Amino acid sequence: MPRPYPPDFRRRALDLVESGRSVRDVAVSLGIAESCLHRWRRRDLVDRGLKPGTTAQESAELAAARARIRDLEEAVKILRKAAAAVEAVVRPKERYRLVAELYTEGVRTGRACHALGVSRSGYYAWAGRAPSPRAIRQAWLTDLIGTIHQASRGTYGAPRVHAELVYGHGIIVGHNTVSLLMRRAGLAGLPTASRGKRSKKLVTVSDLVRRDFSRSGPNQLWVTDITEHPTREGKVYCCVVLDAWSRRVVGWAIDSTQRADLATNALGMAIDSRGSAAGAIIHGDHGTQFTSWTFTERARRAGLLPSLGTIGDPYGNVVIESFWARMQTELLNRQRWDTRVELANAIFEYIEGFHNRQRRHSALHWRTPIEFETTAINQAPALQNAVQVTGS
Repeated sequence: MPRPYPPDFRRRALDLVESGRSVRDVAVSLGIAESCLHRWRRRDLVDRGLKPGTTAQESAELAAARARIRDLEEAVKILRKAAAAVEAVVRPKERYRLVAELYTEGVRTGRACHALGVSRSGYYAWAGRAPSPRAIRQAWLTDLIGTIHQASRGTYGAPRVHAELVYGHGIIVGHNTVSLLMRRAGLAGLPTASRGKRSKKLVTVSDLVRRDFSRSGPNQLWVTDITEHPTREGKVYCCVVLDAWSRRVVGWAIDSTQRADLATNALGMAIDSRGSAAGAIIHGDHGTQFTSWTFTERARRAGLLPSLGTIGDPYGNVVIESFWARMQTELLNRQRWDTRVELANAIFEYIEGFHNRQRRHSALHWRTPIEFETTAINQAPALQNAVQVTGS
């Protein structure tokens, strides 16, 4: 399709005709058809009001209006199909709610009712009706769910919110109800970090755990590892010691370097906080911090049994890897950190204030680590000497 002549070209051609030259002469000199030049001349006379007819602007507006009408007609057909589908699967009460939403957006009530297949009288009766006990309870639950979600730092999904409602507030409510109310309120938990592929590497001789992290009591198996995270000042390194029985962090250390004393200090805190832990396994990886003389000597003096997981196997220390994944999602990756002190304080507050005392764990039947240990002590007083539930 040939490209149209530019407006300036047309204007210059018409000026030549207006100067007294014939249309034929101008058309031949410019290499255009006489009919084209006659058409431009008629359009120019109409645009200047010297001849009756539709101006170019009016023609453009008319073409745009026709295109808009066509779009609206297609939209109406699509909406009619959608309304028929909605009428078949959505209850009238839900459609009344859609009518109310459309009204707040400026759509007339009658048009919205007609489009959604409900009567105006039915809608007005629904709008004027007092809320049902079920609606009142759902509104109350939604407010409470929002409070719980905010208290969890925006990390809880439906399962943990449900656990907090049941075990923390004594409310009987179903999983699906919590999920529905969270979706309506636009609330969601943070996604779980993706897991790597299962490794088939053989265990080493010094692996005393062999991927079995289940224990029946405290101070039987401690797991430890180091993670790092950047700030604008540089990296911050954190080492934790976690009791596999209760998932409680019993020792931690934070520093700007990852020398052997980082792991040794975390282990020392764990030993001091748990008291006698002779015979417990301390399970780490093959990093130099956990194979160093200072670390192994500190463990040996406390009567601990050092254990090292399989090299290059994320499942060799899966409990501590799961802890790091959650802390990465729920704390570290949620903002940019300016200083090491800022990040160190945030990690401390996450471990002692949130993880140990507030965060509910599915492996603990939705209890917090300290709550799990306290319950175990009350049920078996013999554990009192093995567990010091500080600050519970």
